[in-house]
Amino acid sequence: MPSDYRPAVELPALTGARWWAAFAVFVLHALVFIPAYPFQKSELFRTIHTFAPMQQGAAGVTFFFVLSGFVIYWSFREGMPVRLFYRRRILKIYPTHLVAALVFVVAAGVPLGRAVVWAPNVLLVHTWVPKWTTVGGLNVPSWSLCAELLFYFSFPLAYPMVARIPRRGLWWAVAALLVAILALHTGFYLWTDGPKGIANTFAPRLLRGDVSPEFEIHASPQWFAQPDIPIPTSYWLSYPFPASRLPEFYLGVIAARLVAEGLWRNTRLTTPLTALVLVYGATWFVPVNYKMSALLVAPMTAVIATLAARDVAGISGLNARRPLVWLGDISYAFYMIQFPVMVIVTRLFIGGHRYSIGGWALWATVVLVVSILAAAAIYHGMDRPIMRRFAGRPPGDRPRRAATAADQPPISVRAKA
Repeated sequence: MPSDYRPAVELPALTGARWWAAFAVFVLHALVFIPAYPFQKSELFRTIHTFAPMQQGAAGVTFFFVLSGFVIYWSFREGMPVRLFYRRRILKIYPTHLVAALVFVVAAGVPLGRAVVWAPNVLLVHTWVPKWTTVGGLNVPSWSLCAELLFYFSFPLAYPMVARIPRRGLWWAVAALLVAILALHTGFYLWTDGPKGIANTFAPRLLRGDVSPEFEIHASPQWFAQPDIPIPTSYWLSYPFPASRLPEFYLGVIAARLVAEGLWRNTRLTTPLTALVLVYGATWFVPVNYKMSALLVAPMTAVIATLAARDVAGISGLNARRPLVWLGDISYAFYMIQFPVMVIVTRLFIGGHRYSIGGWALWATVVLVVSILAAAAIYHGMDRPIMRRFAGRPPGDRPRRAATAADQPPISVRAKA
């Protein structure tokens, strides 16, 4: 998710890691939303999709939600006016969101006369309603921004309480948030309607025939014409409902305090990454409610805290290298523009033709390259100029001091997260 972090101890590894999360989402979306027929109807596709299921994209989103909390706390300045904080957050989200929405509207020919399919999305309130008509009414990836807005709105209100947590109570706060997440998803599983099995449910909505359609179903005239498209309650509450994702954001906030106050000392990625891989494997064997984030959030938080601790300690690595840092910088724009680019490529080149896995791979690569170029143009041509011109400068612009293991002055690393 978007970030404009600029502290003295900067976190280049976290910036670079943003790209891997965005790329994980892209791979899943390319499999599901690029309608290359008959490939998507083949046994080979079903086999591939078992190894790249919906929880792959969900893991990327969980990373972004926890990272948002981490970065917002890390970069928050004491005394920053609430209005300035909100203005900076809105300027960071909305321009890129609106550009991606406009591209999608033009590419898909969205019927503007039916406000229900575009207005809630443009206003970023669409995931508060359990209807696919609004949840998936426009640029699909924008659903996560509804949660981000809730995170940002809540932070200045919750910050005094977070700041008052004693150092010895931070680990208890982490435990309480993890228990709350598991309790929420258990309640959704037990007491709401929706799928109860362990099968993955996020898959292409296939149309008739073996010739690739001009529109993927979420961008088709038939989709926009439907009066109502229900969504399973348990899925809605577990995944896109903003309030359900709020604890993930505050896990990131608490993790930032742990790192900033020198309580998170681990700088070896092996342990948290191994835990993440093992837990990710376990998502194949649990109900849908737990696949999205409930199992992934603890090791994901550990990965983020460890990456930050490595940055604070001055430990360089792959994610801190300049090409990945740049990809991390443009990752929000990439995340937002990828689906509109898929719609354009499908309509201009894929529709009306037949493709095997080779054809799908070719067009997925084209979409990847075009999306990176478009994201770079959005980030450098619009996002950065807007933030420099209109976002304002926090009072004193004094970033949070991060304690090192030896309590020495932190190392200054030039990068962005």
